Amino acid sequence: MPRQIVLASHNAHKLEELRAILGEHLGGIELIGYDGPEPVEDGLSFEANALIKARAAASHTGLPAIADDSGIAVKALNGSPGIFSARWAGPKQGDQANLELLLAQLSDIADEHRAASFMCAAVLVMPGGEAFTRIGEWPGRLLREARGSEGFGYDPIFQPEGENRSAAELSSAEKNARSHRTRAFTALAPVIVEQLAD
Repeated sequence: MPRQIVLASHNAHKLEELRAILGEHLGGIELIGYDGPEPVEDGLSFEANALIKARAAASHTGLPAIADDSGIAVKALNGSPGIFSARWAGPKQGDQANLELLLAQLSDIADEHRAASFMCAAVLVMPGGEAFTRIGEWPGRLLREARGSEGFGYDPIFQPEGENRSAAELSSAEKNARSHRTRAFTALAPVIVEQLAD
């Protein structure tokens, strides 16, 4: 079996982040970037979209592929924005507009009902088509205004459980140690090692 896996993303930042998260867990397996075609992500769940990406990369490269899909799920909105997190305010609106719309939608929701979780589905797809999925959840609540300048997306309005800071007030190292993506990929790592074992 190959000792390389491909990350089904053109995002160089995500590649570095996952190398940092997975490094010590992969036992010498090399995580490489992907430069093939990007598929249309038309799944209706985080897992479905992650599988679409990983299957496309595995098919294109002939290597085992990993991918993830993530977003924020707000309890008062029945799990939305969910898979639409990145385009909640519209397809070309960006992070700030998404964040402002979500705050506006929750403006009359009491603090005790502002529970939210960052969710991540991490998947491994083998060249033969076998797929493995792990889910990571980072629970917390939504603040009433943005705080902090680290991170991106909804980080400035998300306060992780057990924290008095927003996710955007955590350092990259602190965030990488506990985030939804870290939880999902740390759970997936033993499966990667097992599947790629000599």
